[in-house]
Amino acid sequence: MIHIADSSLFIIGKRIEGNIITVPSVVDEIRDEMSRTILELMNVRIEPPLQIFIREVTTKARATRDSEELSKTDIDLLAKALEYTRNEDTILITDDYAVQNTAIQLGIKVMPAGQKKIKDVLLWEKFCIGCKRRFPQGDDCPVCGTPLKKMRMK
Repeated sequence: MIHIADSSLFIIGKRIEGNIITVPSVVDEIRDEMSRTILELMNVRIEPPLQIFIREVTTKARATRDSEELSKTDIDLLAKALEYTRNEDTILITDDYAVQNTAIQLGIKVMPAGQKKIKDVLLWEKFCIGCKRRFPQGDDCPVCGTPLKKMRMK
């Protein structure tokens, strides 16, 4: 079993069996000494994501409308998990709901480190409270200029 881990695993210090892999940007996020020590003691492999999988994740994140919520680190983790999911039994460990949502839609198994797993896979859109129009993305309505609200698609 391959576990692709985000920083929450090391911050919480949850013990898991099997191979643990993360990406360099996760290591860069870990600043406190205790979490760094946990990362070192878990004998984690650090591997950069491949560009082909980054592109695939980015495309899916745009389709689910999670792209505005995902950081570069999130995309790197998803890309690494997608790479391993193609050939091995792989689980992505994350507490981030946008990452879980995108992962599930990519066919990646997810396991939270400390919180509950998402119950439903969601698609998002932006809604203008001024003119009531819907848009795939953006912060302000291109028609009337009112700030857009993120809403679950029905």
